[in-house]
Amino acid sequence: MQEINQSHVTEFILLGFSFSPRTMPLLFSAFLMIYLLVILGNSTITILICLDSRLHKPMYFFIGILSLLDVCYTTTTVPQMLAHMASQKKTISFARCVAQMYIFLVLGVTESWLFAIMSIDRYVAICHPLRYKVIMSPLLCGVMVIFCGLWGVISALLYTVFAMRLPYCGPNKINHFFCEVPAILKLACADTSVNDRVDFILGFSVILVPLFLILVVYVNILVAILRIRSAQGRLKAFSTCASHITVVTMFCVPAMVMYMKPGSEATPEEDKKLALFYNVISAFLNPIIYSLRNKDVKGAFLKVTGWGRAPE
Repeated sequence: MQEINQSHVTEFILLGFSFSPRTMPLLFSAFLMIYLLVILGNSTITILICLDSRLHKPMYFFIGILSLLDVCYTTTTVPQMLAHMASQKKTISFARCVAQMYIFLVLGVTESWLFAIMSIDRYVAICHPLRYKVIMSPLLCGVMVIFCGLWGVISALLYTVFAMRLPYCGPNKINHFFCEVPAILKLACADTSVNDRVDFILGFSVILVPLFLILVVYVNILVAILRIRSAQGRLKAFSTCASHITVVTMFCVPAMVMYMKPGSEATPEEDKKLALFYNVISAFLNPIIYSLRNKDVKGAFLKVTGWGRAPE
């Protein structure tokens, strides 16, 4: 099961969650159902945005990209987790582990910056409504998304290179349900203090900088909302931002705790719970948050499915 020589680990064992054998079938069913709902919910939103012309707006373009990222994000980790829960074999090759780590980071960093871009979209929509379509042109929206993707590719490469340059000579048991940087670093046969500092510095560019940008944008949005005279107008303006604020909080806060605290302060069980939350639970809740109170999305769903008349 292990293929370890004296100098280099060729595969890892993912220990996953510490569940009793009696509860494993129930938890497997629960995680499988959540994963299928993540795929169904986010795919539905993406399809609706593509099919309904009323959703061909910058806000929904970014929501569609977010849904696509969530599908890929969870697919990077959850199917493997389910396979390991249903099997006695819990190994992953060194190369697959590196690939999973890199892809996971690319998608995560891209999503983190996408949240910042979405806050800018809300700022323009609320503070400059008459110029919204001119400012948030399709070209600018596309460039913004490309920027997020490129930043994800570069940042993930730095994270991965600094993590995998260390020697891994055993043990090879990762106390996690997928290959994530903090869990991998615990197995390194060398001092990881440099990696802790690098991860902390990179964390500024991929988590704190987007969060700071979001905070600045929403302070300006709040000032603009308070200038609206009618209470109904203020409520409508704030409601357009509430969904975004909720989603950002669910994703960025656990990710910040995971990647910006020193490795010595992290416990494996806490890491697994945090990773499960920002990797799976947030992706599960995003379609609900964005569609439950959104008349346009519900109207598009009724129109596409033919189940009823779309609200005007």
